Order: sequence, then C-alpha cells, then structure tokens
Amino acid sequence: MHKVAIVGRPNVGKSSLFNRLIGRREAVVADFPGVTRDAKEGLMLYHNHRITLIDTGGLWSGDEWEDAIRQKAEWAMEGAQAIIFVLDPREGLSAADYEVTDWLRRLNKPVIIAANKIDSPKHEVYMAELWGLGFGEPVAISAEHARGLDDLLDRVMEHLPEDTEDVPEIAPIRISLIGRPNVGKSSLLNAITQTDRAIVADQPGTTRDSLDVEWDYGGQRFVLVDTAGIRKKPDTAIEDYAIQRSQAAIERSDLIWLVLNAGELGDHELKLANLAYDSGKPVIVVVNKWDLVPDEDLKRVEKELNQKLNHISYAPRVYTSAINEYGIHDMLAEAMKLHEKWQSRIPTSELNRWLEVWQMRQAVPNFHGKKLKMYFMTQVETAPPTFAIFCNRADFVTRAYEGFLQNRIREDLQLAGIPVRLKWKEKGPYKREKKNEADE
Repeated sequence: MHKVAIVGRPNVGKSSLFNRLIGRREAVVADFPGVTRDAKEGLMLYHNHRITLIDTGGLWSGDEWEDAIRQKAEWAMEGAQAIIFVLDPREGLSAADYEVTDWLRRLNKPVIIAANKIDSPKHEVYMAELWGLGFGEPVAISAEHARGLDDLLDRVMEHLPEDTEDVPEIAPIRISLIGRPNVGKSSLLNAITQTDRAIVADQPGTTRDSLDVEWDYGGQRFVLVDTAGIRKKPDTAIEDYAIQRSQAAIERSDLIWLVLNAGELGDHELKLANLAYDSGKPVIVVVNKWDLVPDEDLKRVEKELNQKLNHISYAPRVYTSAINEYGIHDMLAEAMKLHEKWQSRIPTSELNRWLEVWQMRQAVPNFHGKKLKMYFMTQVETAPPTFAIFCNRADFVTRAYEGFLQNRIREDLQLAGIPVRLKWKEKGPYKREKKNEADE
C-alpha cells in the first residue's frame, strides 16, 4: 500500500481534491479556512496502485490550531512516497505558502505542485509564479470541475513502485465513536491506537469531521471512525454539516461505540442512544472518565444510566478512562464478539422449536376472545438478525409481547447485546378477507 499526502495552507482546496480523488465526499468542504484539522485517510485505486491518500489541515494557519495541525501533517509525511502541494495561483503566493515550501524542502521527499482552481486554459497565466518554488513544473487542476486530475496522478505515479501487495483477506470491522462534544472520543481513539492521531483539546467541537483510522488487534483489522461531537443544536452551518457526516459514518459502520461522560448524563444521551438504536447496528455503551466518579457516587451514576438507557438495556457497557487506558482492551474484545453475533444465522428448525417454547412461557395477546396465533418463524436477514413470524393477525401483536420475543431471542439464541428486528406477516382467513375487501 502506497501513501500520498496532500498539504497546503488553509482554503486552497485540499479537501475538495481529496474528495475528488477518492471518488466520494469523505472530507467536509466549506468556503472558509480551518475546517479540516485532523489528518484524514482515504483509499483510492489508480493504474494498479492502491494508495492511502491523506488530507491534512491547513498549514501555517496563524490560529490556535496551527501547531497541532502541523504535528498531524508531520505524521502524515512519515512513510509518504509523494506529496501533493496544493496552491491557489489565482490568489498569488502568500507568506504561508512560502512557509510550507521551506518546510517541504527540509523533508526531502518528492513534491508535486497542484495549481488548483485553474478552471480553464485562460487561467494558466497565473501559474508562472509557481515555477520559482523549485519543485518543477506545476500541474494545472480544478478539483471542483475534475480538470487535470489524470495529469496530476500520472506525475504522482512516477514516484511510486508497482503495487504487488495482496489484498488483505480479513475484512475490517468499522466502528464509529459517537457522543456529545468533549466526552473523550478522540482521547479514546488515541489510547486504543497508542498514537496521537486525533487532535485533543479541552474545548468542545475540536473534531469537525469524521476521522478514519485503521488498526489491528488480535489479528482482526479495524477501521475506527472518530466522529464530530453531536450537539443538541449546532452553533454553525459547518457543525450542522459535520453532524450529518457523523450520521453517514454511522450508517457505514458495523458497530457503534456510544461514548458517554460518566459525570454528565442528560436528555441528550437519550437522543444519541435513539440514534444508535435506529441504525440497527450493535451498540456498546462506553462510559468514559469513570476514574473521575467518586466511589460514593458509583451506584447513583449506574442507576441513572439504567434509567436513561432502558430502551437499549441489551447493549453491553464498558467503563473506561482514556487517561489511564482502563477498559480499552474490553472495548475491542466486546466489539469482536458482537460483530460475530451480528452476522449470525439461526436454522429455521431451531427457531420454530423455540417459538413453541416461548408461547408456553408467556401467554399470547388475546383480543375479545381471539388470540394471536403464530404459525411459523424464519430468519430473513443478518446484520442485524431479522426474523419473519407468520401469524393470523399482525394487529394483535402488542409492543410488550414483541419486546418479550426480542428478549427471548437474544437470551435463548445467544444473541446477547444484538439489536433484533421482527417482521410480522399475516396468513390465513383474515389476510384473504382483507385482500378481497381491497379488490372490491
């Protein structure tokens, strides 16, 4: 796997280029600087080369994030075989551009200048100044209009050897970390990977886009996705868009770590739990900063958790501290166990044996002397496990009875911690009557 980094000062179009090259909108793009802070990875394929492309934050931004962003960019340079230096020649070279140039020279790596926002040949006159930077002929591109990208990649390929690596056989498990701002998601990710991949600060809203990090644990590959903190009411348009990106990351994930602050539980946690539950993905409740809870308050906090998260009471909990790495291995071990269960398939014969047992354990709903009759049960989907039950009257199924069956499935079929879906399908005289009425 080859590694190529994209660098430049703020607001020259690095994230737009990153999105265009990997073929999807992975990075948040806005018309003002400072949106990207962490180094974001994406996989792209080009002419038999598999490339890890890294989008970095704007260098020499002159704000409070300048040092942290430069540290992440320096990490991105480690192992990079080529660097794409993005400039906006229509604005002219700035002091920050020259700072980045001096920094890149010291790295002694191949650098290709991407002259962005050259939307047509008439704009190429702006590129003359770029020759003086000493990195050879600049490549005219427009990330917005997909102009010149093949020329840019052909220049990058000159510095990459032929890709002969085998594609890993083990598919990674994608896990999203979600939670309100400042609960410690980025600190947990850094503790798990034993790196400083994510920028960590005391102020909320530091992470403004989802950040994917590949990690190996016990022979299993993971992609850990650090999402932007989800507020009740976003303060800015960029936060609102970052939240949408977090929700999209959840949809693409296999599991969810719902990160809570042990000392801050409110209605917002209930909303986040609903978001996790509605996704249909296995959820692990990660109670972070557990080391800060006084001993005399432990039982009270656990009681509050039980009350607020009652509707996902099936979800396992892990108590952690990113500072002292308490509970970190439990997060990964629990994730591996749940992922295997999430893809389980139960034989139909076993399901119907249990269906008879469950009806004997708990009386079926009865409406005006008419009982719910369940004839047959089969599994129709995995991930999440989804079961179809054929019955006489779907409208006889109460929420309480459906919950009873879901609990029984999790307990008796070894699916503890897994969200279970039930689909009710009618058969028999009542279904025929409704069809006849509809035909009339």
